[in-house]
Amino acid sequence: MDIHQKWKIVRILLTTVYLMIGWLAFTCNIAPFSLLLGFLFSFTLALFTYDIFIEKREVARRALIPRISPLLIYPFVLIFKIYLSSFKMIPAILTMEINPRIVHFRTRLKSEIARALLANSITLTPGTLTLDLYEDYLIVHWLNAKTIHSHYAAKLIKGHFETWLKKIWI
Repeated sequence: MDIHQKWKIVRILLTTVYLMIGWLAFTCNIAPFSLLLGFLFSFTLALFTYDIFIEKREVARRALIPRISPLLIYPFVLIFKIYLSSFKMIPAILTMEINPRIVHFRTRLKSEIARALLANSITLTPGTLTLDLYEDYLIVHWLNAKTIHSHYAAKLIKGHFETWLKKIWI
């Protein structure tokens, strides 16, 4: 068996595991029949869609398997940042003293999953909207821009998100 066949099997198994975790999260049922049914559906779906979930060039398993402890903390960090940003945006919206800008910057995250999570985290934060994510470039609409310098703007927009996502996906 060559390396490409082995990688195909690993991709199918990882996709099955991710789908099975989703099955358990949505059904909240650990009865043997439910587990068997979930495994059968997950494996069957993984056979047809493993190319969509895990690309052929994403060989580094560390980019696919997150570290659990920071992953469990990240939703609380995200909720806290959303909460803080919403209170910062209230006065700007009520007084209509906004300074909208389109900001271009790069991220240092290597994993595509981490980059997608960064883009979604920025979009969930009030006052910012990710317009485009292309490889490691992000284009963000910033409603109340504090600076026009892209490096400093990237620090303000990404905040702690990039740091936490680096901890989760090396």
